[in-house]
Amino acid sequence: MRLGPAIRLLQAPLRACVVPKAHISAKPAKSPTSAPEQAVALVVTFFSFMIPSGWVLSHLESYKKRGE
Repeated sequence: MRLGPAIRLLQAPLRACVVPKAHISAKPAKSPTSAPEQAVALVVTFFSFMIPSGWVLSHLESYKKRGE
């Protein structure tokens, strides 16, 4: 079997997709995040996961009935 051409054919799209290098810095932030800003971000993140999950769990019985 000749796998060489098939492998090159599959690798061609991967070579064409060039991802730019991320600009990551090890320096400290120019303006540190305050404690209230961190608290707000934590609360928003928490609720963004918990509200949809709570909605689904609270309506689970109606979803079960709809499937029958």
